[in-house]
Amino acid sequence: MNTQFQFGQINLTLQRWPLNQPNRSLQAWDAADELLIDAANSAINEYQQAHATTPQLLIINDSFGALSCALAHCPQVSSTDSYLAKQAIAHNRAANALDSQPLVSYDSVTPLPATADIVLLKLPNNHSYLSFILSQLAAVVNSSTVILAAAKAKDINRNVLDMFDKQLGQAQASLTVKKCRLIRCQAGPAKTQPLFPLQWPLEESGFILVNHANVFAREKLDLGARFLLQHLPQDTAGQLIIDLGCGNGVLGLTMLKQQPDMHMVFTDESYMAVASAKANVELNIPQCLASAEFIVDDCLASQPDQTADQIICNPPFHQQQTVTTHIATQMFAEAKRVLKRGGRLRIVANRHLNYQQQLQRLFGHCQQLAANPKFVILEAIKRS
Repeated sequence: MNTQFQFGQINLTLQRWPLNQPNRSLQAWDAADELLIDAANSAINEYQQAHATTPQLLIINDSFGALSCALAHCPQVSSTDSYLAKQAIAHNRAANALDSQPLVSYDSVTPLPATADIVLLKLPNNHSYLSFILSQLAAVVNSSTVILAAAKAKDINRNVLDMFDKQLGQAQASLTVKKCRLIRCQAGPAKTQPLFPLQWPLEESGFILVNHANVFAREKLDLGARFLLQHLPQDTAGQLIIDLGCGNGVLGLTMLKQQPDMHMVFTDESYMAVASAKANVELNIPQCLASAEFIVDDCLASQPDQTADQIICNPPFHQQQTVTTHIATQMFAEAKRVLKRGGRLRIVANRHLNYQQQLQRLFGHCQQLAANPKFVILEAIKRS
């Protein structure tokens, strides 16, 4: 893995998070980061010449801290939906002796501060989340705020530019540089914004589901979760159950409604996912709130060893915009650590993935409980 980021006069050591990922070809920055850093430095110089002071930066969706570290000479607010990104930013700032520089860290469900002079945005590939970010920005920026955004060229199209125009102000995209483009936006008059979070009925359940903007399958349930809902554990009275990578929490929500006499832990690395899960319990089964716990976490890092009776999981296969299975592998290893002896891990997975072999090697046992043309339900039992 290339960890040495050299760009102009900038020399940094940057690591992806979590550390020691199996795909050693990945790095913690891309050409979109470089475009933003270059444009930001020009804007910073112009601001300093005009105001004789250093501007306040607002950095949104900085995946691993490349932006925060490269621009650490300016006071910053960093906003992200990812707990892993927060960890990466803190790690990389410390590794480059930048942790003493001013940085305020926000999560995605906290309103943005109205103090930014320059906004830097790495575009998410989730357009609902982008729309949410633009609506947040519209409430705090003004015509003098410098607004810069960047992404891969294939992700900056007319629809994206229209979103900027309709929600924030006139936007223009640069020519492609290293397969990435830069957007400059001039904030305009106040505009009508979409409402978040979304609410929609889950058929045949009686649930009204709340989904914050960056939660997977925002206005409908994904097919994997639908299949696992048909094969949830039944004998759960008095048990500690963990909904790992909970998303909007529909799996744990369903189990709590069926058997309130349990303790359900909803955990995810997305702040919006955990907020959605909590909102769904509050809205649909408020009487079960005392039996629920909501934790933003790096897999199960905060959970003690040998404490859970069962873990259910619909594992992700991507981190940010990178397709990868290392998060699922980490989830399985953490599940084995946290499960009691005789505890069970039950997952849904795409048929083409090798999760059954992974679980067999890790637990010494893995059973296929059900299958359809696209998915399998797998269960592993901790023997020792």
